[in-house]
This record gives sequence, C-alpha cells and structure tokens, in this order.
Amino acid sequence: MAIALNSGFKMPVIGLGVWRMEGKDIKDLLFNAIKIGYRHFDCAADYKNEAEVGEALAEAFQTGLVKREDLFITTKLWNSDHGHVVEACKDSLKKLQLDYLDLYLVHFPIATRHTGVGATASALGDDDVLDIDTTISLETTWHAMEDLVSIGLARSIGISNYDIFLTRDCLAYAKVKPAVNQIETHPYFQRDSLVKFCQKHGICVTAHTPLGGAVANTEWFGSVSCLDDPVLKGLAEKYKKTVAQIVIRWGIQRNTVVIPKSSKLERLEENFHVFDFELAKDDMDLIKTMDRKYRTNQPAKFWGIDLYA
Repeated sequence: MAIALNSGFKMPVIGLGVWRMEGKDIKDLLFNAIKIGYRHFDCAADYKNEAEVGEALAEAFQTGLVKREDLFITTKLWNSDHGHVVEACKDSLKKLQLDYLDLYLVHFPIATRHTGVGATASALGDDDVLDIDTTISLETTWHAMEDLVSIGLARSIGISNYDIFLTRDCLAYAKVKPAVNQIETHPYFQRDSLVKFCQKHGICVTAHTPLGGAVANTEWFGSVSCLDDPVLKGLAEKYKKTVAQIVIRWGIQRNTVVIPKSSKLERLEENFHVFDFELAKDDMDLIKTMDRKYRTNQPAKFWGIDLYA
C-alpha cells in the first residue's frame, strides 16, 4: 500500500525508522524487515548509522534479496549542513552506497554553525546553547534542495518538523513543492490542523514517533507513551490486535505515512501486519478525543534552547 507523492513517485505507507539503531544490529534488522515486506526505510545523517545501513543494503542487493528499485530510501540534511546541501547529500549517498535517494528531507527548519559535511554533533557555543546561523535562510536551503532533483541525486524532496507557517512559506518560494512533511504525530499529539493544511496543499505527512516514542523517548525525555492508554488498550481488545497495531492503523486511516521503529523481530512483524482490519468511524472519532497536544521528542534537551517555545 502506497501514497502517491506530488513528485509523481509512490511512497509505501509503512516504513521502518532506523533512529537509535546500533551498527552491529542493522544488517539483521534490515534483512528481517525486507523479508517481512518492508520496502521503505527512513534514515538520517544525524542517526550516525548511514554507513552501516549502506553495507546492509548493498548486501541485500548483491544477494538478490531485493532490488534497488523496489525500495524507498529516505535520509535527511542535518542542521549544520544547510549551506552545503549538495555536498551533504553526496556524503549520505556515499555512505548509503546508493546512486540516488527516493526522498531527501530538511531534518529541522534551523541552520546551525557548519561543523564539516557529515559531522552531526550539535553545534553548541561556549554557553551550551545551539549556535544558530542567521545568515542562511530556509528559502536558500530549499533552492539548494531543488538542485538535487535537477541533477538526479534525489527523486523527491521534502521538509521535516515544519509547522504550518514555515510550510506555507516554503510553498510560497518553492519551484519544486515539498513532497513530504515529516512530523511527530500520534494519538497524544495529533496536530490535526497541520496535517489538514499539508494534505490540502498536496504535501504527504509522514508520522515520525507514530507510537509516541514508547520506551526510547521515555528513557531520553521522560515522556509518557500513548501505548499505555486504557482507551487504546480497550480498542486493542475489541479488534484483537496490539495497541501498536491500533495506533499504526489509525495513522494510515488519517492518510499519513507511518515509520515506527523497532529492533525486535516480533514487533517488526506486528507493526507491518495492519492491512487486514479497519477502524470504524466511531473508533477513529474516539481516538480523536485523546489529543493532549503532547510532544514527546524534545531536542531542547541537547540544544539548550527550545525551538518550539
């Protein structure tokens, strides 16, 4: 099952995010995911594992497990490379051992002090606050992203973590429309207005952190996961599914792409097997009442500044 992007390409509605996946585990993880049926993998320079993902992909192609054209590979421009878009994209392609990307995203709508192409440590000042580069506009960054399409390095380009206002501005100056806006959204953080705005203007929404971050974000940010909510547990019992399957199905029925992360084989299989049932309208409406406007992914912990304030 796939969503048609405004670029003319199709994006599988379920992908596997590789954030916080250790290098030694990535090969088995990707091979198992491909065997289960995953064809969409979400990467980023900031995840610091593009090289390991690239080695796994290369072996998958060489052994005939899957063909390059069967996969949809996304990666992202890091904050410190906004002034070096083409070089950063080429660096990611080299690490991923690919000739082109299916989708390249601006990871965050913020340019920071350049620390060297491919170097993704947060650019902090002596005060431990993020060094924001005020000389590079998002418009400048976007036009460099557009160059990637014209020279064939990326089939589609998009944005990530943009709000309505920044997305609207991007539409105003874009010669190539963003195909995707990847944002945190889950039952506790539904962002219905942003989702509606993007979809109304032909931008596909990809839900990162679609399960509310679960254990990973609880460990890093002390956040609460929607997976423990009694309403969702009740729906899981009703449909005889896991809570995660209910949440992923909810995301799909919102016409968003979902990229849940898991390193456990059992969870990989569960998360992918959500096409044999459908949530009733009443249950979709019930989940709509659960919105807490609760963001679980908080990079301010690392940056000394809250970009969402």
